[in-house]
Amino acid sequence: MAGLSTRHLLGIKDLNAADIQLIFETADTFKSVLNRPIKKVPSLRDVTIANIFFENSTRTRLSFELAEKRLSADVVNFAASSSSVSKGETLIDTVNNILAMKVDLVVMRHPYAGAGVFLSKHVKAQIVNAGDGAHEHPTQALLDAFSIREKYGDVAGKKVVIVGDILHSRVALSNILCLKQLGAEVMVCGPTTLIPKYIGSLGVKVEHDLIKALNWCDVANMLRIQLERQDIKYFPSLREYTMLYGLNKQILDGLNKEITVMHPGPINRGVEITSDVADSKQSIILDQVENGVAIRMAVLYLLAGQA
Repeated sequence: MAGLSTRHLLGIKDLNAADIQLIFETADTFKSVLNRPIKKVPSLRDVTIANIFFENSTRTRLSFELAEKRLSADVVNFAASSSSVSKGETLIDTVNNILAMKVDLVVMRHPYAGAGVFLSKHVKAQIVNAGDGAHEHPTQALLDAFSIREKYGDVAGKKVVIVGDILHSRVALSNILCLKQLGAEVMVCGPTTLIPKYIGSLGVKVEHDLIKALNWCDVANMLRIQLERQDIKYFPSLREYTMLYGLNKQILDGLNKEITVMHPGPINRGVEITSDVADSKQSIILDQVENGVAIRMAVLYLLAGQA
């Protein structure tokens, strides 16, 4: 079987269309494994993986850890808040100390953009980027595109709108790059202050009217407001944002066609999306979570196979 064209997974920009298809085909196999009574395979037995998280995470961390254990890997978890990082230790020293314990692969989330790229140039282990600041979140984009493929049979030709805080979202950039690679049409929608100035250079449409955007699309990916990354106010209030860009059941039922609703999580219910939409039959949010384990199993398996 052909392997990935890259040694690390630092961002979608490092993958070509063949890489993405290979990850999807491998994830198809692992998803069938996850639906069996015995959900474990010995594919990464004797491989040690360190999960190094410098930011809080629930879904991504659990998803990676479960994927690693389903592949029979040995797993080491590291949280920056309870480590020597708080005593002034550098990123490279932290990781090299972990690698000295014979770790083969590092999954890292970091608050600064480019941390994974920096690390890949200074350590020998393979790096999987689990999110770096407002830069990229490649496995989230892969699982989102995989979920669209599962729903519609193919991503090519589908119209996807990404709604919300595009400016501060690593999910938005990775999704745009991944969906464009696979032949989808992409639009972003949100307040002018939350749309990056040069977003058009990525080949996406821009719309500021939520209803127009939803009537255009097949799939709506609703993003939360990244308040923890905002150092100034980008809109008057959350209430006003919800009035203009929040998706509720009344809006959903009033569209000229049935669309699919996605959300990368965590959901702020009642802000970007209401509970009756998040829990509706048009929502594939829990399918995204399930597919996340299969996609991360595929990524880890394919990268470990290159070692």
